[in-house]
Amino acid sequence: MLYIGIDLGTSSVKLLLMDAAGNVKNIVSREYPLYFPNPGWSEQKPEDWYKETMQGLKELLEGFPKEEVAGISFGGQMHGLVILDDKDEVIRPAILWNDGRTTEECDYLNNEIGKETLSEYTANISFTGFTAPKILWVKNKEPENFARIKKIMLPKDYLAYKLTGEHCTDVSDASGMLLLDVKNRCWSKEMCEICGITTDMLPKLYESYECVGTVLPEIAKELGLSENVKVAAGAGDNAAAAVATGTVGDGKCNISLGTSGTIFISSAKFGVDKHNALHAFCDANGAYHLMGCMLSAASCNKWWMDEIIGTKDYKKEQEAITKLGENHVYYLPYLMGERSPYNNPNARATFIGMTMDTTRADMTQAVLEGVAFALRDSFEVAKTLGIPIERTKICGGGAKSPLWKKIIANVLNIKVDVLETEEGPSLGGAMLAAVACGEYKNVESAAAAIVKVVDTVEPDPELAAKYEARYQQFKNIYPACKDLFDKII
Repeated sequence: MLYIGIDLGTSSVKLLLMDAAGNVKNIVSREYPLYFPNPGWSEQKPEDWYKETMQGLKELLEGFPKEEVAGISFGGQMHGLVILDDKDEVIRPAILWNDGRTTEECDYLNNEIGKETLSEYTANISFTGFTAPKILWVKNKEPENFARIKKIMLPKDYLAYKLTGEHCTDVSDASGMLLLDVKNRCWSKEMCEICGITTDMLPKLYESYECVGTVLPEIAKELGLSENVKVAAGAGDNAAAAVATGTVGDGKCNISLGTSGTIFISSAKFGVDKHNALHAFCDANGAYHLMGCMLSAASCNKWWMDEIIGTKDYKKEQEAITKLGENHVYYLPYLMGERSPYNNPNARATFIGMTMDTTRADMTQAVLEGVAFALRDSFEVAKTLGIPIERTKICGGGAKSPLWKKIIANVLNIKVDVLETEEGPSLGGAMLAAVACGEYKNVESAAAAIVKVVDTVEPDPELAAKYEARYQQFKNIYPACKDLFDKII
């Protein structure tokens, strides 16, 4: 049988076709626009997601036996607010995960409702990217739209609705809404009251590997599929990527170098970092995970290469970098503000340390190292919880760079396992579909059968020591700049 994974990303939707053994048969990507109506705002049109997904499905299946497709599932950009009216029509463009407009609402939630109260209700505090403050923003700034809300959903769930007619979500993605009682895997009635909504406005909750329905007859006809094709709930992009990298079970780690950057640590038990610097979420395996999320990771390198240097030859630029651990230039990777561990939408990207002998290669190296140092910020929080992490998997577009993997291995001073297939959330979605269809007993057995490590990047003691000294300098830069960031916004 064949299984489809749909990764609804920020810049494009990536669709993957996988057979029962986990072999990738085809991959298709379709781009759609990203809108910035005001500085710090970030929106997309859900209709664009659906249009490009349907076109992508047609391209994906061309030349393959469509009758063998048994299941579809998702990985998706988290936290985005999609609101529908009583006719299930989209009310306004979706407000995305990297949107920073909700500073006032976050201040209200964290300071007036209180961080301790939020943590008690949801295991997390409010961040500007989360869904609950977006709901409050619509309530405060667009009351006419707020009054029309019948259903609230997340980006990938809009696709699930369009394919099945079901209003559904999964617990991993819902964990990032600040509306879920994460420990008990149910909606928080208290948070709904705070946001002025009711639980019936929210979609039905599922585990990521559970079937939410089958494709609608008209969808099946348009795509040439059986009406018996099952659709599983899927997972937030990082939880789906964790499935694809085999980061399921207790104490395993994955780093994702996508548009955003994350460090993901799976845990059999529920736990909360006392400062809420890391997110405490449900995972796609029926358990929990801790996650540190930085808003700009590989996107920092893309910005530097495309917009500043003006080149698409990323590999050539990195070939000029030869002196690791000795760079005197530092870069704070806060192009869209920052989430973990600082929770500061006013933070900004910053270069510091340039001199007359600074080269283009130094600047490029600083960008790569700055992302690695920022990942370590979250890594350090995890270590304070007593979680021993000796190795990590890695995925995402940035993981295709051998140099960046070497930098990360030495900045974090851990082994970095390289996978045979680095397809991230799209592969994770296909694996969840296979579990939903009974191809595998559970997510762990699917990961054990499908995920293969083909190389390990080991830290070099001498280089790791150099980066240790550099990190000790790096971690002083944000505190020194924090007040300035607040003043220049």
